[in-house]
Amino acid sequence: MKLLRVGLPGEERPAVRTDDGRLLDLSSVAPDINGAFLAADGVDRARAAVTEGTLPELDADGLRIGAPVTRPGKVVCVGLNYRDHAAETGAPIPPRPVVFMKDPGTVVGPYDEVLIPRGSVKTDWEVELAVVIGRRARYLGGPTAARAVIAGYAVSHDVSEREFQLEHSSQWDLGKSCETFNPLGPWLVTADEIGDPQDLGLHLSVNGVKRQDGHTSDMIFPVDHLVSYLSRYMVLEPGDVINTGTPAGVALGLPGSPYLRPGDTVELSVDGLGGQRQTFGQA
Repeated sequence: MKLLRVGLPGEERPAVRTDDGRLLDLSSVAPDINGAFLAADGVDRARAAVTEGTLPELDADGLRIGAPVTRPGKVVCVGLNYRDHAAETGAPIPPRPVVFMKDPGTVVGPYDEVLIPRGSVKTDWEVELAVVIGRRARYLGGPTAARAVIAGYAVSHDVSEREFQLEHSSQWDLGKSCETFNPLGPWLVTADEIGDPQDLGLHLSVNGVKRQDGHTSDMIFPVDHLVSYLSRYMVLEPGDVINTGTPAGVALGLPGSPYLRPGDTVELSVDGLGGQRQTFGQA
C-alpha cells in the first residue's frame, strides 16, 4: 500500500495511491499519517477501507504532495553505509554504524523547493532509502524483531552542506540540519509491498546529469541490522525516520564536480518507492 499526504503545507490530508494511480481520501479513517496512526494499526484500517471501496476519490490535478508522514519525532541517519561511498570519500569501512541525528524540521515534501543556506559553498546531494518505524522498539533481539517494527519505506534526500558538516564542527549536525534539507516521499510504501529492502536501486541526477546509480545490496549494514542496532541505544517510536546512507556519486566524492547552486534541479528515485524532483533556491 502507498500512503501519502496531500495539500498545502500544514494543511495536508492523508490519502492512498491505488495501483491504477487514483488518490483516495483517508480523512475518514484518520486525521493524519503520523506516529499515532501507525501505532494504532492505521495501515490495517486503511487497507480495510480501500477494500470496502467507500473512500472518496481526490482530484490529483495541481495537488501538492507533502512528506508521507507528518513531522517525525526524530530523524536518525547512518553515514558511510555504502562500500562505494566510503571508498570515494577515502574513509575506511566502519566497524559499526556511523550514527548522527538530523533536525526533524528539515522534512519537507518531495517536490518542495530546497533552500541553499546563506554562506553555503558546498551544498551536496544524497539519495537514500528511508525506513519509517511503525511500532515502539527498544532492545530488539535481532533482524526478525527489527522487521516486525518497520511500517514501510520512502525515498529520502539527505541534503548536506559539506563545509558546515566537516569543517565547522567535529559533529555532522550543522551541515545536515539546515531548513528544507530532508525532502521525503512521495509515498510511504508499506513493508509488505517492498519485500527485500536490500534489492532496490537508487538513482539521482543533477540538471539532467546522472550522478548516483547505486543499489541497496551494497549497504555495509543492512536495514534490519540498523534498526536492531539503533534500538539498543535509543527508543524508536512510531513515525521515526531512519536514513540508511547513500551510494557513491556525491559531489564530495567527485573532485571537480560543482556543488549545488540556486536554480539547479535534482531528480532522484528508489525502485518501487517513486521519485522526487526539487529546484534549489537561496535561503
